[in-house]
Amino acid sequence: MTKKHRAFLKWAGGKYRLSDVIKKMLPEADRLIEPFVGAGSVFLNTDYSHYLLNDINHDLINLYRIVQKKPQQFIADAAKIFDISNNQPEVYYQLRSEFNQSKDKYFRSLIFLYMNRHGYNGLCRYNKSGGYNVPFGKYKRPYFPEAELNYFAEKAQNATFVCEGYRQTFERAKSNDVIYCDPPYVPLSKTASFTSYAGNGFSLDEQADLANAAEEVTDSSNISVLISNHDTIWTRKIYEHASKIKSIKVARTISQKGSNRKKVSELLAFFDKKSIHQ
Repeated sequence: MTKKHRAFLKWAGGKYRLSDVIKKMLPEADRLIEPFVGAGSVFLNTDYSHYLLNDINHDLINLYRIVQKKPQQFIADAAKIFDISNNQPEVYYQLRSEFNQSKDKYFRSLIFLYMNRHGYNGLCRYNKSGGYNVPFGKYKRPYFPEAELNYFAEKAQNATFVCEGYRQTFERAKSNDVIYCDPPYVPLSKTASFTSYAGNGFSLDEQADLANAAEEVTDSSNISVLISNHDTIWTRKIYEHASKIKSIKVARTISQKGSNRKKVSELLAFFDKKSIHQ
């Protein structure tokens, strides 16, 4: 059985649990494109020759590029910041403040990882002025993901990282690519939507436009697209032209207490050229 690989970041909506199901639905191709790479669980648990990985979050892509190019230096420097003496609110808020004032890409990459593991629930959230604002997480001993960083760095040698809008990433697709989209999910209720990862919400109009982009690209070329989202009446409507729809129950992973995690239904909508003309 193939060993599953965890991302080195904690991530709301991460696809570690779903990666086996997603892998089975993704066809063979020369390259996997992810316009919403997030923590990268699908990237880490698939076997394509090449990857094009995008996210709108500049700090995330900056971190990935640094881990790709100088993993050993980054791991050594990050390990120092994970010293137990830094696992206290005063240090966390001081480093968060320095992060928000800094333009230094390397410093920001180190503190981004520190805050991801020391902040509340592994959330990644920014205020309207672009400041990272996740509170301290109160963990006894935050885990330092050295093995996960090493594996990511090794796998990233076959990846190109970009930071742009999803439409721009779609435009990079070539024949015999496959695209996997994991956009910020449609909220299940009006109160479920929290301030987004990159400081810019993903509206219902954009959800519909992403479905349109999937139809357009599969209609014009030999490219397949798989999209994941919550299973709602609305998402079923916007994905009505998909050739295959799969619904699956998934445990929520964002609650701090495991007992509070409820199972929700998620949709996987697969588009290819054949489906558009049916």
